Amino acid sequence: MASDTIVWYIPHGIYGGATRTTRTAATTSKGDVSTATYERAAEAPDQPSVFVGSSSSVKPKKHEDTLHVSKRDGRLELLDSTKLLQRLTDLSDGLDMRFLNLVALTESIVRGMYPNVTTHEIDVLAAETAASLGTQHPDYGRLAARILITQNHKTTPTCFSEAIETLYNSGKGFIDHKVGELVRRRGPEIDSRIVHERDLEMTYFGYKTLERAYLLKKDNGNQVLERPQYLMMRVALGIHCTSKMSSRSEDDCLEAAFETYDLMSRGFFTHASPTLFHAGTTHPQLSSCFLVQMSEDSINGIYDTLKRCAVISKAAGGIGLSVHNIRARGTPIQGTRGVSNGLVPMLRVFDVTSRYVDQGGGKRPGAFAIYLEPWHADIFDVLSLKKNHGKEEQRARDLFYGLWIPDLFMKRVEEDDVWSLMCPHQCPGLAHCYGAKFEALYQHYEQEGKFVRQVRARELWGAILESQIETGTPYMLYKDTCNTKSNQQNIGTIQCSNLCTEIIQYSDQEETAVCNLASICLPRFVVSERGTFGSISPESGSAFFDHEALHRAAKIVTRNLNSIIDVNSYPVDGAKTSNFKHRPIGIGVSGLADAFLRLGLPFTSAAAKKLNEAIFETIYHAALEASAELAEKEGPYETFAGSPASQGKLQFNLWGLSDDETPSHKYALAKETPVPIQMYPNSSNVCGYDWESLRRRIVKTGLRNSLSWASTSVSSLSAQTFRNQMMRDGGSVQNIPDIPDRLKELYKTVWEIKMKDIIDMGADRGKFIDQNPNMDKLTAMHFYAWKKGLKTGMYYLRTKPAVNAIQYTVEKISPTVIVGGIPEAEPDDINFKLFGGGIDAPHFIDSFDTLGTQAKTDLAIQIFRKESLPLQIDCLYLLDASVGKRDDASLTIGLLSQQVANPRSHYESTSTILTVDLKSKTKKAK
Repeated sequence: MASDTIVWYIPHGIYGGATRTTRTAATTSKGDVSTATYERAAEAPDQPSVFVGSSSSVKPKKHEDTLHVSKRDGRLELLDSTKLLQRLTDLSDGLDMRFLNLVALTESIVRGMYPNVTTHEIDVLAAETAASLGTQHPDYGRLAARILITQNHKTTPTCFSEAIETLYNSGKGFIDHKVGELVRRRGPEIDSRIVHERDLEMTYFGYKTLERAYLLKKDNGNQVLERPQYLMMRVALGIHCTSKMSSRSEDDCLEAAFETYDLMSRGFFTHASPTLFHAGTTHPQLSSCFLVQMSEDSINGIYDTLKRCAVISKAAGGIGLSVHNIRARGTPIQGTRGVSNGLVPMLRVFDVTSRYVDQGGGKRPGAFAIYLEPWHADIFDVLSLKKNHGKEEQRARDLFYGLWIPDLFMKRVEEDDVWSLMCPHQCPGLAHCYGAKFEALYQHYEQEGKFVRQVRARELWGAILESQIETGTPYMLYKDTCNTKSNQQNIGTIQCSNLCTEIIQYSDQEETAVCNLASICLPRFVVSERGTFGSISPESGSAFFDHEALHRAAKIVTRNLNSIIDVNSYPVDGAKTSNFKHRPIGIGVSGLADAFLRLGLPFTSAAAKKLNEAIFETIYHAALEASAELAEKEGPYETFAGSPASQGKLQFNLWGLSDDETPSHKYALAKETPVPIQMYPNSSNVCGYDWESLRRRIVKTGLRNSLSWASTSVSSLSAQTFRNQMMRDGGSVQNIPDIPDRLKELYKTVWEIKMKDIIDMGADRGKFIDQNPNMDKLTAMHFYAWKKGLKTGMYYLRTKPAVNAIQYTVEKISPTVIVGGIPEAEPDDINFKLFGGGIDAPHFIDSFDTLGTQAKTDLAIQIFRKESLPLQIDCLYLLDASVGKRDDASLTIGLLSQQVANPRSHYESTSTILTVDLKSKTKKAK
């Protein structure tokens, strides 16, 4: 009797501490099943077990044996799945092998192949297959990324200088002349700074995003020439070493570029998309946000503004546009003796333009945000433009909408008073003033009866809420607060924000406000050793937030953004004028919730709220300090004189706070340093940041930048444990009894965090931000935010559905689960479906080749759970089988579970060995 070898990879811990397991089964004269002996091979404690067995009559894998692979040189080669398995094994170095089943993954990939598949297509298939298993364990997603990244490394130049040389000599002029010549001269030195291994730390989604739109390609647009590390070095050189930076020495430029590359490469901050798209190229449009004001209320003015928006969108800029000065529907037009069609037909033209002129030639869709004050007579029409129902000619759904709300409107709503709707042509000047001046002018027009019509303020308020519930917009920004707390209030009245509501800058008919952005990744500053950049496991218990490292990184980012103003290529003249006069920058953050989680702090805990304030104070102080240092060398920005900062008024002073009320002083004086958070950069400095010295320095030498930074924090709350239960509960763990209360507090979803706490924390950090960060409940939320002094009351509204979709694939697994009967088919076509948990286990099939075809046809397996606890079924393995007469058929299987929800064993891997009698099933089938 012939014998073959079968290998099973089984997660560690299935058989406790045993070193050898032997099982035998009866064999038949037909050779359907032979005696099988399974030995547990020697293993490291943290590695998967390997079972090696011998069995007769194992049928060849016909699909695999007939497949040929097309190599990169054009040769055809018979598929060898062991090479694929070895590649996956090599790429899994450092991943948690307890939760990765590489054999099953390999088999799944092979089943998806077709004749003459290329090696590139195999990598794509392997990555997609691994990524699809990411819900089982995050390391599948990391493996997927590594597959694609190593494929990228195979097909791109082996060094940065070679890639730049190819792009520089391509004939298309992709690379800036000075950058190209610098790389030719200093190529080996620059190449030596590239750390290729850092690419492997990227996520699957992150790499796919870079590949689609960010990595530079050859002329035909098909072949990627950059690696992620090359992109970051190109960006660093583009910021510091381009033709427009001739005032600095080459060594100084390179040193600054290497510093920027290192921190970007290690994930401490990133620059905005346009900067990543264009830095180091011959068209370095590096700015993200443009704030446009309508030129004038005329055909020429409207279409001139439309052209400016189109040109900006072509250059990958997002647009915020104020339309307060366009006359209302029905207003007479003196030149034609007709009447105006109002805002809606005009906005439909902008809507079409935003779709046609995408950002950066197909990199991103065009995006325009339209801002309007609520006194405009067309306000009700505009509130309906994004709704899903209604006449198409009355809709412009691809635009975004924001309200620029004066305090007077909120007061009228609160008092249930009358609100007058006006036409800017008949009531000029309302958009150009705020606060007491606006209220006086508005009430003057009311007294003269110049309004178009009057409504109850709450009627308009109801229309706003209705639109927000249905479409998520309009944004809510408070005009008076945005102006009174701005460092640009000496220039003029700010009339709108940007596409994403975090930028508050002055613009007019001659100036298009611009902002250059970067984002700091906060979780990277959770460390175990003070003063070092690094990462830490939450289980270590010794983590704290490193404010010194954050302060240093924020200063580097400030200098980078200041350089971008100088090297930038501006799509319209008004943008260049504005940027050079005011030199605004925007520093955002990401991962605030992740940083809290790494420190073990629930999002709304007292310690998290203190850290929230301290983080933003640190960044604000660093940005001001770096800007003051730049001003000493290069001079202050042109319109610094007369600004609040020139008078010693910093952002937190505009909120009514003194130096002693800043977090670094407040917590230091109270000797409050909540473990595990280092609240200020130097534990011996009980006075916190020296704001007074910095203030005197700013008053004396000025600032190089008018606005320091913008809060764009990203919170992400999730947990991997109990996937099915969490999916049923919309991601919540609050209803899982075995989870400790501490973890329930830590892993609250966005719906479980009180809106009041969110607003309070926004107000706490707003004191250090120059830029911006049911019906009854919604109204209460808006009024609370307004009274807390927030500049932006709401960006998008997200509402929880009243009823969730039926979740067929995440039904609870009952104590007895039936696996679907197997149809009459060849082994390769059989697919086992576990109806209880929606789990496909096609990799099980090859083991069933030891069973006869008829037995497969009649087979139904009953799986009895060992414990009445949630169970995650990842794979099924055949351990033993016996088929004699059909009436005596039996099957022994191993049910392998990973992350069994058993707190007593701390989620250890366990196994349930079951023997199922098929006799009754056979009789029933008869």
